[in-house]
Amino acid sequence: MTDLRLDTLRAAYREGRTTPRALISELRTRAEQLNPDFNLFIHLLTLAELEPYLAALEDKSPADLPLYGIPFAIKDNIDLVGIPTTAACPAFAYTPDRSATIVEQLIALGAVPMGKTNLDQFATGLNGTRSPYGACRNSVHPDYPSGGSSAGSSLAIALGVASFALGTDTAGSGRVPAALNNLIGLKATKGLISTAGVVPACRTLDCVTYFTATAKEASELLALTAVYDPRDAYSRANPLWNDISAFGALRPFRFGVPKQLEFLGCPESPVLFAQTVKQLEALGGEAVELDFAPFLEAAHLLYEGPWVAERYSVAGSLIEKQPEAVLPVIRAVLAKAPGTTAVDAFLAQYRLQTLKAVCDQALATLDCVLTPAYPRPVTLDELQAEPVARNSDLGYYTNFMNMLDYAAVAVPAGFMQNGLPWGVTLFGRAFTDQYLLSLANAFQHAQPLPLAGGSALEPLTLTTLARNDRARVVVCGAHMEGLPLNWQLVKRGGKLVMSTQSAPDYKLYALAGGPPLRPGMVRVTKGGRAIAVEIWELPSSELGSFLTGIPAPLGLGKVQLADGSWETGFICDSYGLEGAEEITHFGSWRTYMASRQ
Repeated sequence: MTDLRLDTLRAAYREGRTTPRALISELRTRAEQLNPDFNLFIHLLTLAELEPYLAALEDKSPADLPLYGIPFAIKDNIDLVGIPTTAACPAFAYTPDRSATIVEQLIALGAVPMGKTNLDQFATGLNGTRSPYGACRNSVHPDYPSGGSSAGSSLAIALGVASFALGTDTAGSGRVPAALNNLIGLKATKGLISTAGVVPACRTLDCVTYFTATAKEASELLALTAVYDPRDAYSRANPLWNDISAFGALRPFRFGVPKQLEFLGCPESPVLFAQTVKQLEALGGEAVELDFAPFLEAAHLLYEGPWVAERYSVAGSLIEKQPEAVLPVIRAVLAKAPGTTAVDAFLAQYRLQTLKAVCDQALATLDCVLTPAYPRPVTLDELQAEPVARNSDLGYYTNFMNMLDYAAVAVPAGFMQNGLPWGVTLFGRAFTDQYLLSLANAFQHAQPLPLAGGSALEPLTLTTLARNDRARVVVCGAHMEGLPLNWQLVKRGGKLVMSTQSAPDYKLYALAGGPPLRPGMVRVTKGGRAIAVEIWELPSSELGSFLTGIPAPLGLGKVQLADGSWETGFICDSYGLEGAEEITHFGSWRTYMASRQ
């Protein structure tokens, strides 16, 4: 099979067109044939090593396990029990007696590991050529690299030997190779996917990533595995949503576009990026110019600041004892780390925190930011001539992401004239992962790009709206803009989204008591009309305190709007209408209040 998407394989298994054992055997043969040219696997599991995973599925079916028989690849800095973890450094290799938490999760869900994939040594690089196990070339164009450091993982999907793959991302290692190979690359919020059992690059920044053909698959995998892990001291429970219910259809959105765009002389990338902006606008987006200078400054701190010493904490002892065991380019990158002081580290942290405050403020009124995945592609020859400089070029738009604690998704966005894939990144505030995947999904459906495996997307059918870290509240009275209780929304970071009307099924009352006077809006089966309302948006984390401050008989429930949609809004218990004055005929609280003057 060439189409290895999750739903496609489930259907094939249900209909008896193949079995996990038959499919995995076929894919293993294909991987053996591809490996000499692409160097994608460091360790392809033998049939004997695969047997326990296949045997465990014998009495199961797709109805029993969400990932029944789904083949996946594992970057070789992530532990698989009984199989050496090398981090692309033979002298560093060890054989774990337990798999990484994320690998355990996936196997328990029915997925089958194909093997351990190649990477830039110690996950230090964005190109895929820094490995003693051979350089990984691009899946489409032989003159270009695969991208790294999750090189083999991206190739496993692009070349059709796995349905999805695990990578890691500290500086862009899960996004650059995705863009260079026409894939979705999900770099979820730090700590959302466990890193227990992962060889650190920068322990405070590392993320496990997913490579998939589609955003929908990445959304499903995230929903299945984004669980707090006691094994991982950096694990974080999502205070919002990480389940599949947050993945949905788009409403109008605002996206940032960097004021300081850099393409390093590439003539095609600016054209492709401009096309992407127009496509997002066609999906309902409003482009907003964004000062990108503080983001770029944060990016420079990753390799020019003391975080290099964090990388050195993993490979440093080996470099000191056996320098020849570590590739010269990796030694060169880490060379200044031993001279870093604690003072340097604290000063850099202070500067980073200042930059984060500025960047967070810039993102406060945006739903996401759009950037190129990389300014321009670099060739294998260029990497050989200038390995550090050209590698840095690939990270221009990626290095700041984990430093600033943002979520990001790389999305295919076209092809260059020579056939090389080109992509963009959508990023946003922490824990907006499913929302970003919803945007990526809509974008994929809006453009007719081929998928990994050569298949086409099914029609877009979504019954829920995408959710991010902002909650919408419908107000009809004293909380409206300029009225006495509006400060309760404003002080919580609330922003007015729009003025509109309810569905024509409500009555409006002026409740007894006050000041301030308050309205009650009640849904009725007859005699109602449309009532003027405002939709406000505030951080979801503030919604609870807002709710607890609402006095009886009012509360929050669901209000239907004129367009048929339902939003959270003020509702009134029927007992609260005692002594109330019906004011439905005014059509709005403002009109009623004006009549009293």
